[in-house]
Amino acid sequence: MAEHEHEYVLEVPEFEHLRYEVEDGIALVTLARPKALNALSGEVLRELAEVVEVIHQDPEVRAVIFTGEGKAFVAGADISEIAALSDVFVSREYSLLGQEVMNAVAALPVPTIAAINGYALGGGLELALACDLRVASVKAKLGLPEVGLGLIPGFGGTQRLPRLIGQGRALDLILTGRHVSAEEALQLGLVNRVAEDALEAAKDLARTILKNGPVALALAKEAVARGADVPLAEALEIEADLFGLACSTQDMREGTRAFLEKRAPEFKGE
Repeated sequence: MAEHEHEYVLEVPEFEHLRYEVEDGIALVTLARPKALNALSGEVLRELAEVVEVIHQDPEVRAVIFTGEGKAFVAGADISEIAALSDVFVSREYSLLGQEVMNAVAALPVPTIAAINGYALGGGLELALACDLRVASVKAKLGLPEVGLGLIPGFGGTQRLPRLIGQGRALDLILTGRHVSAEEALQLGLVNRVAEDALEAAKDLARTILKNGPVALALAKEAVARGADVPLAEALEIEADLFGLACSTQDMREGTRAFLEKRAPEFKGE
């Protein structure tokens, strides 16, 4: 059989509210609804779910950056849609839809970075919290202002934020609904880095990460995620299991050999 007949061609659907590009192993997902400050409508949530599936199937992708077009990362959920909610069951399903999308982002096996170029409020901050790392523009504003609308965060914010910055600090933000600057977000541990250009800084961070073994990156993510909510003794067992798995890979042999030979490793993800 001819070699070209084995080639895999990824079919990327047409997205109305976001753009998907891949360059040098880095997938860039740009929320592109700037007139609505990239608000997460039900349709945008469905497109995010679709793009996560595309990323899973794209063999070129080794890291993902999420960002927004215009002056906002994502300014929140679509308030016009939320305002129409009244039935408890329907409202619960809306929350579960948002949580499912954020869970899908969090479960991606490759490193994910939120490039917070502007407002990251409500559902927007919840999307950023679902990513592994967060890089904020100096002009970024972050917060969970839902209580000011008579709501609570519903896409994971009440659970992911305390796990990231601690219960007391999280309750400060959730109960006041206040916006914090990029600098305060850095002090709180809410973001990892602050830069003039969040997207370029996120790309630099992704390139630094991608110098490392791809299997090791996936296993490190898995170790942290699985160990977060279990007792330490059980978490250490998980770490040992995954360490053993890492030691069985070609990447480990290449990485250790390259170190001993004082050269840069050439990882193949095997």
